Amino acid sequence: MKIGVIGGGAAGFFAAIHAAYTGNKVKLFEKSPKVLSKVLVSGGGRCNLTQGTFFSNELLKGYPRGSRFLKNVFRYFSTSDTMAWFESKGVLLKTEADLRVFPQSDDSQTIVNVLLEEARKHQVDVMTRQAIQKVLPLDGSFLLQGNGFEEKVDRLIICSGGSNKKDSYSFLEKLGHSIIDPIPSLFTFNTPDSGLKLLKGISVPHGKIRFEGTKLQYSGPILITHWGISGPAVLKLSAFGADWLYDHQYKAKVLINWDESFTEFGLKTALNAFKQAHPKKNILKNALFDLPARLWQYLVAHAAIEDNLIWGEISKKKINKLIENLFNFSLIISGKTTFKEEFVTAGGVDLQQIDSNTMESKLIPGLFFAGEVIDVDGITGGYNFQAAWSTGFLAGKSSTKL
Repeated sequence: MKIGVIGGGAAGFFAAIHAAYTGNKVKLFEKSPKVLSKVLVSGGGRCNLTQGTFFSNELLKGYPRGSRFLKNVFRYFSTSDTMAWFESKGVLLKTEADLRVFPQSDDSQTIVNVLLEEARKHQVDVMTRQAIQKVLPLDGSFLLQGNGFEEKVDRLIICSGGSNKKDSYSFLEKLGHSIIDPIPSLFTFNTPDSGLKLLKGISVPHGKIRFEGTKLQYSGPILITHWGISGPAVLKLSAFGADWLYDHQYKAKVLINWDESFTEFGLKTALNAFKQAHPKKNILKNALFDLPARLWQYLVAHAAIEDNLIWGEISKKKINKLIENLFNFSLIISGKTTFKEEFVTAGGVDLQQIDSNTMESKLIPGLFFAGEVIDVDGITGGYNFQAAWSTGFLAGKSSTKL
Protein backbone atom coordinates (compact mmCIF):
# COMPACT_ATOMS: atom_id res chain seq x y z
CA MET A 1 0.00 0.00 0.00
CA LYS A 2 1.23 3.49 -0.85
CA ILE A 3 0.61 6.25 1.70
CA GLY A 4 1.07 9.95 1.00
CA VAL A 5 1.78 12.55 3.67
CA ILE A 6 1.42 16.28 2.99
CA GLY A 7 3.56 18.39 5.32
CA GLY A 8 7.08 17.99 6.67
CA GLY A 9 6.57 19.25 10.21
CA ALA A 10 6.35 17.37 13.50
CA ALA A 11 2.95 15.81 12.82
CA GLY A 12 3.86 14.93 9.23
CA PHE A 13 7.07 13.13 10.16
CA PHE A 14 5.49 11.30 13.07
CA ALA A 15 2.60 10.18 10.88
CA ALA A 16 4.94 9.09 8.07
CA ILE A 17 7.21 7.14 10.42
CA HIS A 18 4.34 5.25 12.04
CA ALA A 19 2.74 4.55 8.68
CA ALA A 20 6.06 3.14 7.47
CA TYR A 21 6.55 0.86 10.49
CA THR A 22 4.28 -1.76 8.94
CA GLY A 23 6.27 -1.88 5.73
CA ASN A 24 4.09 0.39 3.61
CA LYS A 25 5.63 2.67 1.02
CA VAL A 26 5.37 6.22 2.38
CA LYS A 27 6.03 9.42 0.48
CA LEU A 28 6.14 12.78 2.29
CA PHE A 29 5.65 16.06 0.40
CA GLU A 30 6.94 19.36 1.82
CA LYS A 31 6.46 22.61 -0.10
CA SER A 32 9.45 24.43 1.39
CA PRO A 33 13.17 23.60 0.93
CA LYS A 34 13.53 22.38 4.54
CA VAL A 35 11.63 20.01 6.81
CA LEU A 36 11.01 20.26 10.56
CA SER A 37 11.87 23.97 10.60
CA LYS A 38 9.40 24.70 13.42
CA VAL A 39 10.90 21.95 15.55
CA LEU A 40 14.31 23.59 15.15
CA VAL A 41 13.23 27.01 16.44
CA SER A 42 10.89 25.85 19.20
CA GLY A 43 11.73 26.47 22.82
CA GLY A 44 14.42 28.98 21.89
CA GLY A 45 16.21 26.31 19.86
CA ARG A 46 15.96 23.74 22.66
CA CYS A 47 12.69 22.06 21.51
CA ASN A 48 10.07 21.88 24.24
CA LEU A 49 8.83 18.56 22.88
CA THR A 50 6.03 17.85 25.34
CA GLN A 51 4.46 18.75 28.68
CA GLY A 52 5.33 16.71 31.76
CA THR A 53 1.70 16.46 32.86
CA PHE A 54 0.54 12.85 32.94
CA PHE A 55 -3.04 13.39 34.12
CA SER A 56 -5.35 13.84 31.15
CA ASN A 57 -7.77 16.29 32.76
CA GLU A 58 -4.90 18.54 33.84
CA LEU A 59 -3.20 18.30 30.44
CA LEU A 60 -6.40 19.21 28.59
CA LYS A 61 -6.54 22.58 30.38
CA GLY A 62 -3.72 23.66 28.07
CA TYR A 63 -5.88 23.53 24.93
CA PRO A 64 -8.17 26.53 24.29
CA ARG A 65 -9.71 24.68 21.35
CA GLY A 66 -10.07 20.93 20.74
CA SER A 67 -9.63 19.64 24.29
CA ARG A 68 -12.67 17.35 24.13
CA PHE A 69 -11.44 15.87 20.86
CA LEU A 70 -7.91 15.40 22.22
CA LYS A 71 -9.18 13.68 25.36
CA ASN A 72 -9.96 10.67 23.20
CA VAL A 73 -6.81 10.98 21.05
CA PHE A 74 -4.57 11.00 24.14
CA ARG A 75 -5.96 7.59 25.10
CA TYR A 76 -3.98 6.19 22.17
CA PHE A 77 -0.78 8.23 22.57
CA SER A 78 -0.11 10.25 25.73
CA THR A 79 2.65 12.47 27.06
CA SER A 80 4.28 9.45 28.71
CA ASP A 81 4.17 7.63 25.34
CA THR A 82 5.93 10.58 23.71
CA MET A 83 8.68 10.55 26.30
CA ALA A 84 9.06 6.78 26.08
CA TRP A 85 9.26 6.88 22.27
CA PHE A 86 12.03 9.48 22.15
CA GLU A 87 13.91 7.80 25.01
CA SER A 88 13.73 4.50 23.13
CA LYS A 89 15.57 6.24 20.27
CA GLY A 90 18.39 7.26 22.61
CA VAL A 91 17.22 10.80 23.49
CA LEU A 92 17.87 11.70 27.13
CA LEU A 93 15.09 13.94 28.43
CA LYS A 94 14.66 16.32 31.34
CA THR A 95 11.56 17.87 32.91
CA GLU A 96 12.03 21.42 34.15
CA ALA A 97 10.33 23.01 37.17
CA ASP A 98 7.45 24.34 35.05
CA LEU A 99 6.92 20.81 33.63
CA ARG A 100 8.27 21.62 30.18
CA VAL A 101 10.16 18.65 28.74
CA PHE A 102 13.38 19.14 26.76
CA PRO A 103 16.18 16.94 25.46
CA GLN A 104 19.09 17.00 27.93
CA SER A 105 21.25 18.29 25.09
CA ASP A 106 19.21 21.53 25.11
CA ASP A 107 19.46 21.33 21.32
CA SER A 108 16.43 20.91 19.06
CA GLN A 109 18.70 19.33 16.45
CA THR A 110 18.68 16.23 18.69
CA ILE A 111 14.94 15.80 18.07
CA VAL A 112 15.23 16.62 14.36
CA ASN A 113 18.00 14.05 13.92
CA VAL A 114 15.91 11.29 15.51
CA LEU A 115 12.94 12.00 13.26
CA LEU A 116 15.11 12.17 10.13
CA GLU A 117 16.92 8.95 11.06
CA GLU A 118 13.67 7.06 11.76
CA ALA A 119 12.25 8.24 8.45
CA ARG A 120 15.42 7.18 6.62
CA LYS A 121 15.59 3.81 8.41
CA HIS A 122 12.02 2.98 7.41
CA GLN A 123 12.46 4.28 3.86
CA VAL A 124 10.11 7.26 3.99
CA ASP A 125 10.63 9.12 0.71
CA VAL A 126 10.95 12.79 1.72
CA MET A 127 10.26 15.21 -1.13
CA THR A 128 11.06 18.89 -0.51
CA ARG A 129 10.01 21.83 -2.73
CA GLN A 130 6.95 19.76 -3.70
CA ALA A 131 3.77 21.73 -3.05
CA ILE A 132 0.56 19.77 -3.48
CA GLN A 133 -1.92 22.08 -5.18
CA LYS A 134 -4.84 19.73 -5.74
CA VAL A 135 -6.13 16.48 -4.24
CA LEU A 136 -8.50 14.40 -6.38
CA PRO A 137 -10.26 11.49 -4.65
CA LEU A 138 -10.46 8.51 -6.97
CA ASP A 139 -12.23 5.20 -6.41
CA GLY A 140 -10.40 4.07 -3.26
CA SER A 141 -7.29 6.21 -3.82
CA PHE A 142 -6.09 9.80 -4.30
CA LEU A 143 -4.38 11.67 -7.10
CA LEU A 144 -2.04 14.40 -5.86
CA GLN A 145 -1.21 17.16 -8.30
CA GLY A 146 1.64 19.64 -7.92
CA ASN A 147 3.58 21.94 -10.21
CA GLY A 148 4.39 19.64 -13.10
CA PHE A 149 3.95 16.31 -11.31
CA GLU A 150 1.27 13.84 -10.25
CA GLU A 151 1.34 11.10 -7.65
CA LYS A 152 -1.25 8.42 -6.91
CA VAL A 153 -1.56 7.13 -3.33
CA ASP A 154 -3.87 4.65 -1.61
CA ARG A 155 -4.12 6.58 1.65
CA LEU A 156 -3.49 10.25 2.33
CA ILE A 157 -2.52 12.00 5.58
CA ILE A 158 -2.77 15.79 5.53
CA CYS A 159 -0.44 17.53 8.01
CA SER A 160 -0.05 20.83 6.17
CA GLY A 161 0.03 22.94 9.36
CA GLY A 162 -1.76 26.11 10.33
CA SER A 163 -2.07 29.31 8.35
CA ASN A 164 -3.64 32.69 9.04
CA LYS A 165 -5.04 32.72 5.48
CA LYS A 166 -8.18 30.75 4.79
CA ASP A 167 -7.10 30.41 1.15
CA SER A 168 -4.43 27.98 2.35
CA TYR A 169 -7.22 25.54 3.23
CA SER A 170 -9.06 25.89 -0.09
CA PHE A 171 -7.96 22.46 -1.37
CA LEU A 172 -9.56 20.94 1.74
CA GLU A 173 -12.78 22.86 1.22
CA LYS A 174 -12.89 21.48 -2.32
CA LEU A 175 -12.87 18.02 -0.75
CA GLY A 176 -16.04 19.00 1.13
CA HIS A 177 -14.49 19.76 4.51
CA SER A 178 -15.60 22.74 6.57
CA ILE A 179 -12.88 25.11 7.74
CA ILE A 180 -13.16 27.03 11.01
CA ASP A 181 -11.81 30.49 10.14
CA PRO A 182 -8.11 30.59 11.08
CA ILE A 183 -7.00 33.30 13.50
CA PRO A 184 -3.71 33.83 15.35
CA SER A 185 -3.16 32.38 18.80
CA LEU A 186 -0.21 32.54 21.20
CA PHE A 187 1.00 36.12 20.76
CA THR A 188 2.18 39.06 22.84
CA PHE A 189 0.43 42.40 23.32
CA ASN A 190 1.54 45.71 21.85
CA THR A 191 1.13 48.85 23.97
CA PRO A 192 2.26 51.65 21.62
CA ASP A 193 1.08 54.52 23.82
CA SER A 194 2.34 53.28 27.17
CA GLY A 195 5.44 54.49 28.98
CA LEU A 196 5.67 51.00 30.50
CA LYS A 197 7.86 50.03 27.52
CA LEU A 198 10.68 52.07 29.07
CA LEU A 199 10.96 49.23 31.60
CA LYS A 200 11.78 46.62 28.93
CA GLY A 201 13.40 43.50 30.35
CA ILE A 202 11.68 43.73 33.74
CA SER A 203 9.54 40.77 34.78
CA VAL A 204 7.45 39.60 37.72
CA PRO A 205 7.13 35.87 38.53
CA HIS A 206 3.57 35.68 39.85
CA GLY A 207 1.44 38.24 38.05
CA LYS A 208 -2.16 38.04 36.93
CA ILE A 209 -3.66 39.63 33.83
CA ARG A 210 -7.24 39.92 32.60
CA PHE A 211 -9.33 41.65 29.97
CA GLU A 212 -11.57 44.34 31.42
CA GLY A 213 -15.23 43.38 31.20
CA THR A 214 -14.57 39.63 30.82
CA LYS A 215 -13.81 36.60 32.97
CA LEU A 216 -10.70 35.83 30.91
CA GLN A 217 -7.70 35.96 33.21
CA TYR A 218 -4.44 34.03 33.68
CA SER A 219 -1.60 33.98 36.16
CA GLY A 220 2.13 33.49 35.74
CA PRO A 221 5.26 35.40 34.82
CA ILE A 222 4.71 38.74 33.03
CA LEU A 223 7.53 40.32 31.05
CA ILE A 224 7.75 43.94 29.90
CA THR A 225 9.20 44.27 26.39
CA HIS A 226 10.17 47.13 24.10
CA TRP A 227 6.84 46.72 22.28
CA GLY A 228 4.53 45.90 25.19
CA ILE A 229 4.02 42.88 27.45
CA SER A 230 4.79 39.19 27.10
CA GLY A 231 5.44 36.16 29.29
CA PRO A 232 3.48 32.96 30.02
CA ALA A 233 0.49 34.75 31.59
CA VAL A 234 0.10 36.97 28.52
CA LEU A 235 0.52 34.06 26.09
CA LYS A 236 -2.14 32.02 27.90
CA LEU A 237 -4.52 34.99 27.82
CA SER A 238 -3.88 35.49 24.09
CA ALA A 239 -4.61 31.83 23.37
CA PHE A 240 -7.80 31.54 25.39
CA GLY A 241 -8.90 35.02 24.33
CA ALA A 242 -7.96 34.61 20.64
CA ASP A 243 -11.55 34.78 19.37
CA TRP A 244 -12.48 37.65 21.68
CA LEU A 245 -9.42 39.69 20.68
CA TYR A 246 -9.98 39.00 17.00
CA ASP A 247 -13.54 40.31 17.30
CA HIS A 248 -12.20 43.43 19.06
CA GLN A 249 -9.52 43.99 16.38
CA TYR A 250 -6.77 43.47 18.96
CA LYS A 251 -7.74 46.60 20.86
CA ALA A 252 -8.63 46.17 24.52
CA LYS A 253 -7.92 47.22 28.08
CA VAL A 254 -6.05 44.77 30.28
CA LEU A 255 -5.81 44.94 34.07
CA ILE A 256 -2.59 43.70 35.65
CA ASN A 257 -2.07 42.53 39.21
CA TRP A 258 1.72 42.55 39.63
CA ASP A 259 1.53 39.82 42.26
CA GLU A 260 -1.51 37.55 42.27
CA SER A 261 -1.46 37.53 46.08
CA PHE A 262 -2.27 41.26 46.15
CA THR A 263 -5.74 42.32 47.26
CA GLU A 264 -7.03 45.82 47.85
CA PHE A 265 -7.57 45.19 51.56
CA GLY A 266 -4.20 43.47 52.00
CA LEU A 267 -2.30 46.25 50.26
CA LYS A 268 -4.12 48.97 52.19
CA THR A 269 -3.30 47.24 55.48
CA ALA A 270 0.37 46.70 54.55
CA LEU A 271 0.95 50.24 53.24
CA ASN A 272 -0.69 51.93 56.18
CA ALA A 273 1.37 49.77 58.58
CA PHE A 274 4.56 50.70 56.70
CA LYS A 275 3.55 54.36 56.82
CA GLN A 276 3.14 54.17 60.60
CA ALA A 277 6.43 52.32 61.09
CA HIS A 278 8.56 54.35 58.65
CA PRO A 279 7.06 57.84 58.30
CA LYS A 280 10.35 59.46 57.22
CA LYS A 281 11.27 56.97 54.50
CA ASN A 282 11.18 58.15 50.89
CA ILE A 283 8.39 56.39 48.97
CA LEU A 284 10.06 56.34 45.56
CA LYS A 285 13.44 55.02 46.74
CA ASN A 286 12.19 52.15 48.91
CA ALA A 287 10.54 49.45 46.81
CA LEU A 288 8.10 47.20 48.65
CA PHE A 289 6.65 43.72 48.12
CA ASP A 290 9.84 42.44 46.38
CA LEU A 291 8.87 44.30 43.21
CA PRO A 292 11.70 45.31 40.85
CA ALA A 293 12.86 48.80 41.87
CA ARG A 294 12.25 50.35 38.46
CA LEU A 295 8.72 48.93 38.29
CA TRP A 296 7.97 50.23 41.80
CA GLN A 297 9.27 53.67 40.83
CA TYR A 298 7.11 53.68 37.69
CA LEU A 299 3.96 52.72 39.64
CA VAL A 300 4.73 55.34 42.30
CA ALA A 301 5.20 58.06 39.65
CA HIS A 302 2.04 56.86 37.89
CA ALA A 303 0.18 57.56 41.15
CA ALA A 304 1.33 61.22 40.95
CA ILE A 305 3.57 60.73 43.99
CA GLU A 306 6.44 63.25 43.97
CA ASP A 307 10.06 62.04 43.97
CA ASN A 308 10.83 63.52 47.39
CA LEU A 309 7.58 62.56 49.16
CA ILE A 310 7.95 60.57 52.39
CA TRP A 311 5.46 58.11 53.84
CA GLY A 312 4.47 60.39 56.70
CA GLU A 313 3.22 63.05 54.26
CA ILE A 314 1.35 60.98 51.66
CA SER A 315 -2.36 61.64 51.22
CA LYS A 316 -5.05 58.98 51.39
CA LYS A 317 -5.91 59.70 47.73
CA LYS A 318 -2.36 58.97 46.58
CA ILE A 319 -2.16 55.79 48.63
CA ASN A 320 -5.38 54.59 47.02
CA LYS A 321 -3.99 55.34 43.55
CA LEU A 322 -0.79 53.42 44.34
CA ILE A 323 -2.85 50.48 45.57
CA GLU A 324 -4.81 50.53 42.30
CA ASN A 325 -1.58 50.54 40.29
CA LEU A 326 -0.27 47.56 42.24
CA PHE A 327 -3.20 45.19 41.92
CA ASN A 328 -5.33 46.63 39.11
CA PHE A 329 -2.95 48.44 36.74
CA SER A 330 -4.80 49.57 33.61
CA LEU A 331 -3.09 49.19 30.24
CA ILE A 332 -4.41 49.77 26.72
CA ILE A 333 -3.27 47.20 24.16
CA SER A 334 -3.40 47.87 20.44
CA GLY A 335 -2.08 45.14 18.20
CA LYS A 336 -0.11 41.94 18.67
CA THR A 337 3.29 40.46 17.96
CA THR A 338 3.94 36.81 17.13
CA PHE A 339 5.70 35.05 19.98
CA LYS A 340 9.26 34.57 18.69
CA GLU A 341 9.01 32.22 15.69
CA GLU A 342 6.45 29.89 17.26
CA PHE A 343 3.44 30.81 15.12
CA VAL A 344 0.27 29.04 16.21
CA THR A 345 -3.13 29.20 14.53
CA ALA A 346 -6.57 28.66 15.99
CA GLY A 347 -9.01 27.23 13.46
CA GLY A 348 -8.67 24.69 10.68
CA VAL A 349 -10.55 21.55 9.68
CA ASP A 350 -13.77 21.17 11.66
CA LEU A 351 -13.26 18.45 14.29
CA GLN A 352 -16.83 17.23 13.85
CA GLN A 353 -15.76 15.86 10.48
CA ILE A 354 -12.86 13.80 11.90
CA ASP A 355 -13.00 10.50 13.82
CA SER A 356 -11.02 10.99 17.05
CA ASN A 357 -10.35 7.25 17.23
CA THR A 358 -8.46 7.16 13.93
CA MET A 359 -8.00 10.77 12.68
CA GLU A 360 -9.82 9.66 9.51
CA SER A 361 -12.18 11.95 7.66
CA LYS A 362 -15.84 11.13 8.23
CA LEU A 363 -16.51 12.37 4.69
CA ILE A 364 -13.82 10.62 2.63
CA PRO A 365 -12.55 7.13 3.55
CA GLY A 366 -8.77 6.83 3.44
CA LEU A 367 -8.17 10.52 4.14
CA PHE A 368 -6.55 11.39 7.48
CA PHE A 369 -5.52 14.58 9.29
CA ALA A 370 -2.91 15.40 11.93
CA GLY A 371 -1.34 18.44 13.55
CA GLU A 372 -2.24 22.08 13.37
CA VAL A 373 -4.28 21.78 10.16
CA ILE A 374 -7.20 20.75 12.38
CA ASP A 375 -9.05 23.06 14.79
CA VAL A 376 -6.81 22.31 17.78
CA ASP A 377 -4.30 24.61 19.45
CA GLY A 378 -2.46 24.71 22.76
CA ILE A 379 -0.72 27.19 24.98
CA THR A 380 3.06 27.43 25.21
CA GLY A 381 4.79 24.68 27.18
CA GLY A 382 4.89 21.65 24.88
CA TYR A 383 1.14 21.36 24.35
CA ASN A 384 1.16 21.97 20.60
CA PHE A 385 3.92 19.43 19.96
CA GLN A 386 2.09 16.85 22.07
CA ALA A 387 -1.02 17.35 19.92
CA ALA A 388 1.18 16.89 16.84
CA TRP A 389 2.79 13.66 18.11
CA SER A 390 -0.53 12.17 19.27
CA THR A 391 -2.57 12.99 16.16
CA GLY A 392 0.39 12.07 13.92
CA PHE A 393 0.80 8.71 15.62
CA LEU A 394 -2.91 7.92 15.39
CA ALA A 395 -3.23 9.02 11.76
CA GLY A 396 -0.10 7.13 10.71
CA LYS A 397 -1.08 3.93 12.45
CA SER A 398 -4.73 4.08 11.34
CA SER A 399 -3.79 4.70 7.68
CA THR A 400 -2.19 1.26 7.47
CA LYS A 401 -5.35 -0.65 8.34
CA LEU A 402 -7.24 -2.19 5.46
